[in-house]
Amino acid sequence: MASDPQTPCPEPPFEPVLHEDRLNYSPVAGSVTLARHRAASLVAKWGYPELSWSVGLVVSELGTNALMYGCVRGRLFQVRHVLRASTLRVEVSDPRGERLPRARVAADDECFGRGLRIVAEIADRWGTEPRSVGKTVFAEFDVLNGLGVEGG
Repeated sequence: MASDPQTPCPEPPFEPVLHEDRLNYSPVAGSVTLARHRAASLVAKWGYPELSWSVGLVVSELGTNALMYGCVRGRLFQVRHVLRASTLRVEVSDPRGERLPRARVAADDECFGRGLRIVAEIADRWGTEPRSVGKTVFAEFDVLNGLGVEGG
């Protein structure tokens, strides 16, 4: 668990991609629900049903952040899933690179502000990567050669 974003972990060249999925979403609230369901379904299909709830929740939190803070009218956000032998990585990319996320402590009476803390608790690592246009926020879950290992 990491409460602050970590240095991007380069994708190891010696670990081939076992599964990959990438889909663009319209910047509307219903897209977050679609992305969450797709993530949970993919992870279960790829052999990690015990991670499907956690990955779905992380996609929901990162997708909501992209929608609320990272989207520009008319520009899509993208969700990518990459499974390697040791890591399941989820990425959410949006067009607003100048607005980097940071975990914060929300007051008890606040309705918002807990998403990245949730991501930090559930995922093994999370962080940001700049893009030529926008940014990517990622979360990684350690997996063990075909056996899911719950993150956090």
